[in-house]
Amino acid sequence: MFEIEKKVIEEAQQGKPTLLTTEIPAGAKRLYLESYGCQMNFSDSEIVASIMRENGYYTTHNLYESDVIMLNTCAIRENAEQKVRKRLTEFRKLKKSKPSLIVGVLGCMAERLKEKFLEEEKLVDIVVGPDAYRSLPELVGEVQGGQKAMNVLLSLEETYADISPVRLGGNGITAFISIMRGCDNMCSFCVVPFTRGRERSRNPETILQEAKELLASGYKEVTLLGQNVDSYLWYGGGAKKEFKNLTEEEKSTAVNFAQLLEMVAEVDKDLRIRYTTSNPRDMTNEVLEVMAKYENICKYIHLPIQSGNSAVLERMNRGYNRKEYLDRIAAIKRIMPDCAISTDIICGFCGETDEEHEDTKSLMWQVEFDYAYMFNYSERPKTLAERKYTDDIPEALKTKRLEEVIAIQRKLSLESNKKDVGKTFKVLVEGTSKRNENELFGRNSQNKVIVFPKENFKKGDYAMVKVHDCNSATLLGNAIVE
Repeated sequence: MFEIEKKVIEEAQQGKPTLLTTEIPAGAKRLYLESYGCQMNFSDSEIVASIMRENGYYTTHNLYESDVIMLNTCAIRENAEQKVRKRLTEFRKLKKSKPSLIVGVLGCMAERLKEKFLEEEKLVDIVVGPDAYRSLPELVGEVQGGQKAMNVLLSLEETYADISPVRLGGNGITAFISIMRGCDNMCSFCVVPFTRGRERSRNPETILQEAKELLASGYKEVTLLGQNVDSYLWYGGGAKKEFKNLTEEEKSTAVNFAQLLEMVAEVDKDLRIRYTTSNPRDMTNEVLEVMAKYENICKYIHLPIQSGNSAVLERMNRGYNRKEYLDRIAAIKRIMPDCAISTDIICGFCGETDEEHEDTKSLMWQVEFDYAYMFNYSERPKTLAERKYTDDIPEALKTKRLEEVIAIQRKLSLESNKKDVGKTFKVLVEGTSKRNENELFGRNSQNKVIVFPKENFKKGDYAMVKVHDCNSATLLGNAIVE
């Protein structure tokens, strides 16, 4: 996993923020922006920065010089929410010495708690949900006029397709492109459908334009983002419909995810393409065949399983069972034998028995995931699981089960990396290794981090690297210099 991206994800899961900054012209108003959670939140923060810049605000890393503080929050785990509350308490102390300071909460946590932030906890001046970022300048104006302000209206149409994001905190080589918003899957453990609204797809022409602009700006890789990219379907906008329910006119111009993936791949053969996240029930062979067809579409799929037991998957309302998931894995390996696969696993979901937990462990051994994100179950308010099931697995048992799957994955990751020793990979250089300034790091098509001596390579170059050693997280190699 790419070092910076992995660090961002791991820290977000622990409730730690990603600080986003840009260069600031003299005399500009200053916005301090922290982003918690998934890649979608990071992408949203770039949209927020763009909207605010149009109104004279530039992001700063200096909290104490800021005129406005905004936290783009995550509601997926309780720990992240607690860290946000602690952070807001710190900001409240800052406001005592700087009364004009404006503090806002954005994103999923804002959508979930709404007016509670303003009325009960009195920690913030502005509360804005994921579909209301265009209203931020107006809301800031209301606060400057002495009022509290809130907009948490969800939309069936908002995709921010016309907004060019301000690229923040990245490496100048890789970037995210949001292709859709919201989610219709209603997994019983997940709060996303309630905080991000119904699923809607973005016009493919605006996606292609954004990819071209990134390429022209020197970016070498884009990641297409969506809560469930495989259900992407553009037919003119509006609320999502199934393809079978489209009119004949809509069908004639509709674009599905496989077609979009091919369109982006053809922007330029040197622009690498990744995407996340997939849902096993929606991933088609058409997508896999497009991936196999284009060298610049990376051979890596993140395919969350959550549990290896069909009864648990049914309680989770995932829409597939163990066999159906394994059928998707078999299709991936048949169509792309060199494709790396990662997953998400939840330990200790409601009612999970020892036998059901063992099914998850056995599935891990059967699939041989290259890497995985593994968590204890964290009950979230307003979800189906909270209403229908009891969070009855003791925390100590959840942790024990989590430790077991982590131990398995550590072994699987090491074995996967050992198979790459002696192989040569095309690597996109993304920066200097943190452990050794004389070494570079980048990722291969399979999303594995490879570290190698600098030679004459620099960030943004492609290098052919032969692997000579590894550990469970990283491949070590030497560039082949002609």
